[in-house]
Amino acid sequence: MSAALAPAHESGVVEAILAARAANEPLLIQGRGTKAGMLRPVQAARGLSTRNLTDVSLYSPQELIISAGAGITIPDLEAKLAEGGQGIIAEPPDLSALLGTEGVQTLGGVVATNLSGPRRVAWGAMRDHVMGVRAVNGAGEVIRSGGRVLKNVTGLDLCKLLTGSYGTLAVLTEVTLKVLPRAELTGSLLLPGLDAVQGVAALSAALGSPYGVSGAAWLPADAAERVPELAGRGAVAVVRIEDFARSVEYRLGRLTTDLAVFGTPVLLDDGASRAAWRAIRDAMPLRAEPGDAVWRVSVRPSNGPAAITALEATGARCFLDWGGGLVWIAGPPALHDSVMATALAGRGTWTVLRAPEPMRAAVDVIPAEAPALARITRRVKAAMDPSGILNPGRLYAGV
Repeated sequence: MSAALAPAHESGVVEAILAARAANEPLLIQGRGTKAGMLRPVQAARGLSTRNLTDVSLYSPQELIISAGAGITIPDLEAKLAEGGQGIIAEPPDLSALLGTEGVQTLGGVVATNLSGPRRVAWGAMRDHVMGVRAVNGAGEVIRSGGRVLKNVTGLDLCKLLTGSYGTLAVLTEVTLKVLPRAELTGSLLLPGLDAVQGVAALSAALGSPYGVSGAAWLPADAAERVPELAGRGAVAVVRIEDFARSVEYRLGRLTTDLAVFGTPVLLDDGASRAAWRAIRDAMPLRAEPGDAVWRVSVRPSNGPAAITALEATGARCFLDWGGGLVWIAGPPALHDSVMATALAGRGTWTVLRAPEPMRAAVDVIPAEAPALARITRRVKAAMDPSGILNPGRLYAGV
C-alpha cells in the first residue's frame, strides 16, 4: 500500500476521495491506526488519515459542548476539556495494548468505532453523546448533520448512522460532543469471593439502587490479579460511584449497607478507584496470549454468568463489565464458533476485536444481518459510497 495521505484541512480529504474515486482505488480510512487490527482487514491502494485535523473550533463549557477535528487525540481533547473542569462522558477505552498497536487514539477513531467504557451502563454509548458531525462521503461531498446545541433537531440524524460505521460510509472530519463536569471524587466498593451469578446479582442490586452507580464489573480471580488494586481477594464484584465529594461519601455509605447481604464490602479510595477503573476500561484484566483472538460479547446482564461459564469451559479467559452485559473474552481462534453460539444463546451479539489476519478475513467478525436489513445496509452503502472505496470489507465481505 502507498504511503497514507494526511490532509491538514477538510478540502484535502475531499480531494483525496475524489482522486481515489476517479482511479477506482480503495482507501484505508483511519486516524492514527491504533485500531487497525479490529474487524476484517481492508485491502486498499492507499491510506487516508485524519490525524492532522486537530483544530478545536468551539468549546463552550456553559453549554456543555465541544467541536473538534476528528484527528485530535483523546488526551489532547481531555486536556482541553479539563480547562473547563469537564470530560468525555463515555470514557472510551484505549485498547492499543490489547490490540498490540502503538500511538494515541483520536476522537474520530472512537466515534467511528462507537467505543464506550464502563460508564456506558449509566450514561449510554458514545453515539448518545455525538451532537453533530462534519464528514466527506465516498462521492467527495461534504455532509453536515446535527448541530452545536443540546436541543438539537436539525436534519436527518446522520450522527448515529456514522457513529460505529468504521469509516465505511464517510470520513469524519469534525465531531461535536456533549460533555459533562468531571467528578470531584470517585469511590468504589469491592465484594470479594462472589461467583459470577452472585456477582451479577450484587451488581444488579447496586445498579437498581438510587445511588447513581456509574460502573459495575465482575472479575474472576485470575483477572482480578492483573489489577493491583483488586488483587489478593479472589473473584470480585466492583461498583463505582463518582460525583461531588460529600455526595459520593454519603452514597457509598448507604450502598455499603444495602450490599451487606452479599458480604462485607471493601472501600477503594479515590486514587485506587480511578486506577482500577482505568484498567477495567482498557481491558487490562484480560489475559490475551500472542496468537489469541479477543472478542466482546454483548448480552442481557442476566445472561452474563451463563455466557462466562460456557466460555470458560472451552478454555477462554473472560470478565464481565456493564453489570454483566459485556463479556470480554480471550482465547485461541478455534473458539470462534463457541463464542458465536454463546452470544446467540444469550440473545446477544459479538465483535472480533483482535485475531490473526487469516481468521479476520475468513469469519464473521460481527453477526450477519437478516436479509431485509442486509439489503438496507447495501443501499445505504451505495448511497453514501457509490464506488465502494471507503474501508471496503471492514464489516462484511464484499460491502
